[in-house]
Amino acid sequence: MKHYLLLPLALSAMSAQANVRNYSASLDDSTWVVSNKTPIECRMDHFIPSFGVASFISRSSKNVNLDFYLDMYRISAETHQVSLRSVPPKWKPGASSKRISELSFYQQFDGYVNAQPAWQMLSELEDGNVPTFYFNDWYASNNTTAVGISSINFKTQYNDFLKCVGRLLPYSFDDIAFTVLTYKSNSNELTPRSKKRLQLIGDYVKHDPEIDVVLVDAYTDSYGGKWINQELSEKRANMVKDYFKSGGLDESVIEVAGHGERRHVARNDNTMGRERNRRVVISLGKDLL
Repeated sequence: MKHYLLLPLALSAMSAQANVRNYSASLDDSTWVVSNKTPIECRMDHFIPSFGVASFISRSSKNVNLDFYLDMYRISAETHQVSLRSVPPKWKPGASSKRISELSFYQQFDGYVNAQPAWQMLSELEDGNVPTFYFNDWYASNNTTAVGISSINFKTQYNDFLKCVGRLLPYSFDDIAFTVLTYKSNSNELTPRSKKRLQLIGDYVKHDPEIDVVLVDAYTDSYGGKWINQELSEKRANMVKDYFKSGGLDESVIEVAGHGERRHVARNDNTMGRERNRRVVISLGKDLL
């Protein structure tokens, strides 16, 4: 613990020395861009000359979330212990820097900050301060490198970013990746609860280009003839397919199958069991590469 407590003091002292290598956008080249604003992801990027790209990302979820990534042009050749501090700009003479967090930049990974420290970075930027990372740089003979996130030209894009965050869907891909919908007896009509669930899935799917497979498997209870149930299950599966197509999903990623009265998940000799067997199972997959 002593190492981490003393690190900010040591780095603050070193920042006044000439051997600190500084990377930060100047007044003329400080650029912020809201590069993505959809109901499932909001992203705001800042370009650091000769170093990389800093990005704040918030995604649709049940919980408030924020991730910060420092995408470095030169990958990290070793794991760095990093001090993240808020540094006052030159037009605030006499103000002192303050600690935000102590963290690690792992070998061959982007720099990463999440949760409360990431929100604090945004708050410091809003106040005109400069969140700055200090670490010993393998590429510079382990001299100290300081990477500053400029607050110049920040606020306009920040307002757009916050508006986007306020419109994010209150659920994530994991919440809808596997869903079971149920039907009314001897009908193609979904139950009210399942209609609402299907709408939630549709609202998400049409905004996520990474989804590359949608599997739709439909089943019936055992009431009625075998071939009638087979045909009914196929109609149910295709109705769900048509719903996704109408929302803009590429037909080529949708695979449907009707299984009739096969593969029951409950007994068929009572009402509740038959309700569970009258179902469509939707499974979503996405390319994570």
